[in-house]
Amino acid sequence: MTAGPTADRADRANRADRADRAGGLWVAALVLANAGVWVGWFGPLQLLLARQAELLAPDAKASALALVTGVGAAVSMVANPVFGALSDRTTAAAGRRIPWVIGGVAGGAAGLLALAGAGSIAAVTAGWCLVQLGLNAAFAALTAAVPDRVPARQRGLVGGWLGVSQVVGVLLGTALATAAGGIAAGYAACAAFALLAAVPYVLMRRDTRLSPADRPVFRGRSFLAGFWIDPRRHPDFAWAWLTRFLMNLSYSVSTMYLLYYLTDAVRYEGDADNGVLVLTALNAATVLATVVVGGVLSDRSGRRKAYVIRSGLVISAATLLLAVWQTWTGAVVASLVLGIGYGVYTSVDFALLTDVLPAAEDHGRDLGVINIANALPQVLAPVAAAPVVTHLGGYTALYALAGGLALAGSVLVRRIRAVA
Repeated sequence: MTAGPTADRADRANRADRADRAGGLWVAALVLANAGVWVGWFGPLQLLLARQAELLAPDAKASALALVTGVGAAVSMVANPVFGALSDRTTAAAGRRIPWVIGGVAGGAAGLLALAGAGSIAAVTAGWCLVQLGLNAAFAALTAAVPDRVPARQRGLVGGWLGVSQVVGVLLGTALATAAGGIAAGYAACAAFALLAAVPYVLMRRDTRLSPADRPVFRGRSFLAGFWIDPRRHPDFAWAWLTRFLMNLSYSVSTMYLLYYLTDAVRYEGDADNGVLVLTALNAATVLATVVVGGVLSDRSGRRKAYVIRSGLVISAATLLLAVWQTWTGAVVASLVLGIGYGVYTSVDFALLTDVLPAAEDHGRDLGVINIANALPQVLAPVAAAPVVTHLGGYTALYALAGGLALAGSVLVRRIRAVA
């Protein structure tokens, strides 16, 4: 029996769909490279920078940590969109993104090694800025590769796996910082992992290319003007940016002082470094249990906003637990609940963001602008958190603030119109 025209069309559509999908090996290499970037960021952020600030400025550790992370985040806020825009214009034979992955992880590793030998807060700040410059170049390129190569119907799944890379990176970074046996050894271990994790992605050489003839003429004023995306012309992009900013500000406020929360509020009796590692591992377990599932369900349903709203409410509930239940048991429960919410949020919100990007030729720039919503909270979080902890109610007020920010982010997602 021969197939009819309808069956032939369906077969061609199925073959086209399979051909259009991002391959599993490429996604795995992308996930590993992203994990390396997160290791380079969160080994220092979770433990090493806090320990270094405590060692170099024992009487002002919170202020010193706020200075280092705040200045570094300011660098990140500028570097990510700039490197993303530069990768949009890159005409290298290897592709638009890969050269920035190579240079970025090399620069980030150099910054981590510089931190290993830093002997003052000024040197720590300079080293952390170099880390931010390098790893943001790599991260901007890796993020832009998703809308370059992944069809919209698969982005929830890929966003879920990128969420896995973030969780694994945070967990591995914390583990390496804890197990390495010292601050300098912790930085060296994170640098080595970041470099090695990028190798498979680079060797695959699957990247979009830009012909020199198609590259726009560079004009400084128009290049800079491109970073302003008019919210009146692109309101969905603006609302997506604002909601991500609020959610990331909540998360930054919640995690930045976790080590000090255990020592000063919970009065954790054991090694606080190990306590942070345990909480990070528990959080990672529930993120891993929900991140891919959330992305796949949103792909199948075609709906994004409902998942983002509900996951934001769960995140808010977790931060409020930290505010009112300041015991080790409370911290454990809050970490598990936070992971459930953040797992769904990180995969589905990434897919939502790629659905509202204004221009296909500027994926790197536009995602870089979105990533300001990741970096700016790191600047503002210490500015907001330090006075709250010191003068305005301590950790109860700090985590209540985090809960309110997550709640606001959840509510405002409803203003996005172009995405279901």
